[in-house]
Amino acid sequence: MTGAVVEAVEITKAYGTMRALDRVSFRLEADKIYGLLGRNGAGKTTLMHILTAQLFATSGEVRLFGEAPYENDAALRRVCFIKESQVYPKTLRVSDVLEVSASFFPNWDREFAMRLVRDFELPLTRRMNKLSRGMLSSVGIIIGLASRAPVTIFDEPYLGLDAVARGMFYDKLLQDYAEHPRTILLSTHLIDEVSRMLEHVLLIDRGRLLLDEEADSLRSKAYTVAGPKAKAESFANGRTVLHAESIGGMASLTVQGAMSPELKRQAESLGLEIGPVSLQQLFIHLTNRASAEGKEHVGR
Repeated sequence: MTGAVVEAVEITKAYGTMRALDRVSFRLEADKIYGLLGRNGAGKTTLMHILTAQLFATSGEVRLFGEAPYENDAALRRVCFIKESQVYPKTLRVSDVLEVSASFFPNWDREFAMRLVRDFELPLTRRMNKLSRGMLSSVGIIIGLASRAPVTIFDEPYLGLDAVARGMFYDKLLQDYAEHPRTILLSTHLIDEVSRMLEHVLLIDRGRLLLDEEADSLRSKAYTVAGPKAKAESFANGRTVLHAESIGGMASLTVQGAMSPELKRQAESLGLEIGPVSLQQLFIHLTNRASAEGKEHVGR
């Protein structure tokens, strides 16, 4: 597994008989944007805490930059983890939090941080316990971006932000990533919003890794076929149907697999319409299918 900046090998986290993570293995390569996707309770936050040595796995191995992360300050200083529920000391002001961050992260860019403060309209002198939910999220975003850490992890970083502010975060992330590449792991349930940024996708459901694949490859994993119900079902016969909807005599089916030119001609000859499936729709269908197949694994 040479070349990986983060490696997880057979990670299991158990709480009694419940497995929050069940033998999860993957690797994150340098200078790539990853999406860690899954429903609430799928195990995403537990996994991120284990990757950053804030929680011990029941079994398995984690390595950061080829080293065990536990009690390893040198490795952990190269990781910035922005938590959804980050708690800051009440007496600190925004400026204090940024100063502490500057002292911790070797690659901290002070000028960039101040530009982001202006862009997100943050009051530097206000105490952290007086900030709105959106302002707290903005602080985390600024720390994550200005840290320029070789591995930067965002856990649902936009809570309380409106669509305009979220869009600004995505734009700033892509712009700075282009100039200062690093490994970014973005955990989110707003899949359609971030899908254009993702280069690789990890999908977790009930503690198990369902997908570990390049985003471009995933986008060709499924398609929809819609039209008269009998013709749509005939076309899909023998193929894996992830989802089916019907109204009267019309049906729309989500079919797993790539749409080849030959299949497209076949569908069109039957008077059927072919359409793409968004990443969010694909993940919903895949996780629903996994649940229907009776996977007895509970996430945390």
